[in-house]
Order: sequence, then structure tokens, then C-alpha cells
Amino acid sequence: MRKHPFRILKHPINPSSRAPSTLAPAIRSLCGGGGAAVEAGAHARALKLGGAAAAAPRVRNALLNSYVRRGALDLAQKLFDEMPVRAPADWNSILSGYWKLGRKEKALELFDAMPVRNLISWTIMVTGFSRFGEVEEARKVFDAMPERNVVSWNAMLSGYAQNGVIEQALGLFCLLMDRSEVAPNETTWVTVLSACSMRGDIRFAESVLGALLKRQLHVNCFVKTALIDMFANCGSLETGRKVFAEMGDPNLASCNAMIAAYMREGDVTAAREIFDGMKVKDVISWNSMISGYARNGQWSVAIELFKEMVSVEGLRPDEITISSVLSACGHLGILHFGKWVVDYAKENKTRLSISGYNALIFMYSRCGVIEDAKRVFDEMTKRDVFSYNSMISGLAANGNGLEAIELMRAMEEECIEPDSVTYLGVLTACSHGGLPEEGRRVFNAIENPNVDHYACKVDLLCRAGRLDEARKVVDEMPMKPHAGLYGALLNAGRKYRNVNLGEFAAKELFKLEPENSGNYVLLSNIYASLGRWKDVDNIRRNMIARGVNKMVGCSWVEFNHVVHRFVVGDRSHHLSEEIYKVLQKLERKIRAMGYIPDKSCVLKDVDAEEKEEMVGTHSEKLTVAFGLLVFDTGQVIRVVKNLRICDDCHTFIKMISKIEGREIVVRDNNRFHQFSDGSCSCKDYW
Repeated sequence: MRKHPFRILKHPINPSSRAPSTLAPAIRSLCGGGGAAVEAGAHARALKLGGAAAAAPRVRNALLNSYVRRGALDLAQKLFDEMPVRAPADWNSILSGYWKLGRKEKALELFDAMPVRNLISWTIMVTGFSRFGEVEEARKVFDAMPERNVVSWNAMLSGYAQNGVIEQALGLFCLLMDRSEVAPNETTWVTVLSACSMRGDIRFAESVLGALLKRQLHVNCFVKTALIDMFANCGSLETGRKVFAEMGDPNLASCNAMIAAYMREGDVTAAREIFDGMKVKDVISWNSMISGYARNGQWSVAIELFKEMVSVEGLRPDEITISSVLSACGHLGILHFGKWVVDYAKENKTRLSISGYNALIFMYSRCGVIEDAKRVFDEMTKRDVFSYNSMISGLAANGNGLEAIELMRAMEEECIEPDSVTYLGVLTACSHGGLPEEGRRVFNAIENPNVDHYACKVDLLCRAGRLDEARKVVDEMPMKPHAGLYGALLNAGRKYRNVNLGEFAAKELFKLEPENSGNYVLLSNIYASLGRWKDVDNIRRNMIARGVNKMVGCSWVEFNHVVHRFVVGDRSHHLSEEIYKVLQKLERKIRAMGYIPDKSCVLKDVDAEEKEEMVGTHSEKLTVAFGLLVFDTGQVIRVVKNLRICDDCHTFIKMISKIEGREIVVRDNNRFHQFSDGSCSCKDYW
């Protein structure tokens, strides 16, 4: 029976029976477990052995490596100092340890003191500088090496690639290919293929593949996985698919690469097929699927898959998982589940970096709890431009214009340069906050405003009722307007019942996005509000002729971690009978307060009673009624609608907030509406 190395070291010592060939493997075995205390005991016992065992380089080096692996550099240095003779392997072990723990100055001091530097010593220095992001220093060391092998070349190539210095990595690879004395190995090819993937140049990728095939090397699964990733990132998914198919029995990494590739292309079905067929899945597999669903707008599926993931024994979501799910929660506006995810991350001690906190800010902002978003932002010890942009965008959606401006000033004081997204967020905040003059000053401060910035300026002017100025900006702007800009004009035409402006904007929008039903509906609303039913019918006929289908409006609310969805006139919910009773009761109350249904959004020439019935069961009204039915008294009702809230529902919910004494938050496709005590945060312009 083979004795465990730990038990071997615990037996009484007989120096003559502990040969170095036995002791060194025993000490190396301890590296995997037992801790620093056990290693210290092994150190003491090895020294007590004396003779050949104590002096054996393998014994000393095994202990030294053990300390280095555990980060016990003080013990390592003590052992190193006690050595009567130091072999190159001893110098290299402690040199590597100092680099791994980030003690660059100590590593440089040790390297200068080395009596003999071998290939490994030089390569450790190349790797060390690269880990610090100092690739120029790493290259100086590489160029100064008296000799190089493939490991040295790989270290420098990896240093360039890992630091995003792609052109230098590929240039170094070309230099290597010109050398006959060193042949690239599988690690070389994986590194270079990864660099090509980051570069996204299909021609260069094909030339690298040609060089690989020319050498007639045996290509292992790691190289094939890198090939899949490279071709997928270079826009040649079909080639990547062929490589994957030729693998026969693909490994975990290649399956993950293929899932990520399909998700980037938006082919979620193909990605799911591979995922479901995998015998073994790791956290990367789950992350590729969850983040892929989130990026492709399938947020509910992403959340359901996350719920499945947390039930898998031995699998722990990481920051990427948490960030992806928080993003999905933000898009759906489901706050309570988002908070559950936050609690789950805390309980499992999931460490969040800046990007994780940015996702948290996004989630809270998109769920309408801007105070929680600000709390997370304020607690961050380090922020980047994305942190500020997430916070400013949240303030914009909630109409907090002055706070957004102040935050941009704080950003500049922190020496973080605002980018185009920052200015867009601040301009949107000024627009939604009704701050035209502040918005004008922000716009004038932009060095090279883009079309999105001009669209915000137009929206600012429209909200202030300065329609002629807005039209003039469109006519004189230095670039071609886009759909968002004309959309601002069309909405202004609806708000002010300005047919000429609405028709002008709609005409351009029908050219730019002929399949967007929302533009047809807004123009129809203008005509309907003026009783021009023939024009409404013409719009409907044009939609039919062009194959444009009106998007179905729906609203939803989260209750007990379940999303409850409603469409106009919906009676499919199991509580429909109670919901409609609540709705009827509410309508009686607000009619007594003077409420008159706004029938201008009804796009049919029918009698007044039928119009009232049509607006009376809009999806947001049903959702609010459901919220009043199931939520505790005083609890905020948070509704999300996929389209713009109509004028009648806006008035209806304002009055409900007053008579019920409830705060109701509605997020439509344009902004947040925070209803409280009979008023709305949008100031009746949206």
C-alpha cells in the first residue's frame, strides 16, 4: 500500500532512510493541500535530516516552490537565504514568486543579482513585465535575451495579445515565421489565432490558417477551438461551423466557443441546440447562453435559464452571470427579482468589479428606483466612463436634468473625459426635465455633435413649443437626419396637433423605417384627434398594402417573482373577473371627480360609447388594476409598457394616484412616469 506523503513526514525521523528521491516528491505533494503551517513543519524536518537530504537541490526547490505557490514569500526568502548554494532553479522560483505577487521592484533587484541567468530567468521577466501591462519593457528584455526558445516567443506573443497590442503580436509572429531555428507549437498558434480573432481581419485570419496548414502540423482541440473563435469574430461563422463539425466529439471549450459565436450572430436556436446537447457544462457555457439571450433581447429566457443554473449542484454563477441577469431585469423592469439576484450575489460572496456595479446601476435605473442607483454609484470606490453614463442615463429617463448636469461636472473633476454617450444622456435629461436653456448650453459645449445630439436639441425645442426653431435646426444641420430626429418632430406634431409638422416628419420616417408601425399610428392619432377619419383610413390601407402590422401593445407588472402581462381587453388572466371589478370601481370614482375619457387615440370612426369602451380596457389600466388588487396598501406599483402611454391612460393613472393615495410608476418606451397625488414627473409631455 502506498503511503500518503503527509504521513511519511509525520513518522519519526531516521536520516538514513529519508533519501532526497523520497522526500522531494513528498514535499511537492504537500503543495496541493495542508497549508503554510504544514509546509513550515516540512521545512523544519527537512533541515533536521541534515546530510544529503537537507542539501539536495530537489528538496530545497520543492519547499521553495511550495512557499511561492502559496504566496508565503517571507518563508521562501528565508529558505533562499539559508541555502549554502543556490541553483538557477532556486533563483527562478523566487523570481517568479515576486512577479506573481506584484512585487516588481523586488523582482528586478533579484534579477540584477542573479549570478547566472538561463532561458527560464529571461522568460520569467518577459512574462512579469507583460502582467504589469509594460509590454515595451517586456520587449526590451525579449530582445536582450542571448537565446530564445518557443516558450520565450510564446511569452512575448501572449504578453502582446493579453494587453490588446494586437498589431505587435502579429508582427512578432511574422518575425517568428521567418526564423528556421524555432518552430511554433500549439500554444503559439492558439495565441496568434486569438490575436487574429481580436483584430477581426478575415484576410489575415485566412493567411494564418494557410501558414498553419502549410506546416502540416497535428492540430489539437485547443487550436481548433481558437480557429472557431477566430473565424466567428472575423465574420466567417460558416468556416467556424465547418471546423466545429470536423471535430467529431468536440470538447467543452469548443462547444463554448461555438455557442458564443452563434449568439454573436443572433442565432439563439443553434446556440441552444449545442448547449442542450452538451454532456458537461461549466460556468462559461451557462454565461454564454444567459448573456447571449440578454444581448439578443430575450430577457425572460435569460432569467429562466439563470433560475435553472442556480439549481445545479456544484455550479456557482460569477460576475458575468450576475451582470447579465441584472441587465435582463433592468430591461424588463422587474425590480423584486433583480433585488433577489443582488441578495444571491451577496450570500455567495460574488465579487463585483466596476462592470458589475455598472450593471447594478442600470438595473435600478431602469426599474425606476433612481435613489438606489445613486446609492450604488456613491458607494463605488472607483468609477469609469460607463459608470457615469449609466447613472446619467438613469437620471435622464427619470427627468432629473439638473442632477445629470452636476454629475457630468463631477465626472470632469474626477478627470474622466465625457464621451458622446455622456452628452447624449445629459441632453436627454435636460429634454425630459424641461430645461431648454441648460440643454442649449450643453449642446454648444460639444466639440463635434453627432446626429443623436441634434435629435436631442430638436426634442428640447419641441418640448418648449418652439416648433419653427426645431424645424430650422433640421433644415440646417450638417448631416442627414435619422429616424430618431424625425420621430421627435412627429411626436411634437401629435402633442400640438400640428398636422403640417406631423405629415412632414411622417413622410421622411416612412422612407427611413417603412416597417415601423408606431410612425403610422402617431400620424393616425393626429388625424383622429382632428376628426379626419378618411385620412385615418388611408393610413390603415397604406399599412396593409406595405405589409406593416401594428405592434401589439402590452403592459406588465412583477408580483412574487412572476411577470403578469396584459393586452388591451385582456380576459385571459385567472383574476380577470376581480381585475375588471376594480377597474369599474376606479372609473366610477374618477368620473365623479370630472374624468372624461380622451377618445382621440381611438383610430376608428365609431360612436362615443364604443370609443369609451375601447380606451377603458387599455393594457396599462388593467395592469394598474391588478396591482391595486394584489399589492399591499402603500406599496409602489411598477408597470412597464412596450409602447408609448396614451393620453387617456396618462390622465386616468394620474387621477388614480390621487384617489388611492398610491405611487404608480409607469415606464413606457420613451421615459418614466412617476404618478403621485394626481401629477406626473413628465409634466404631461412625453
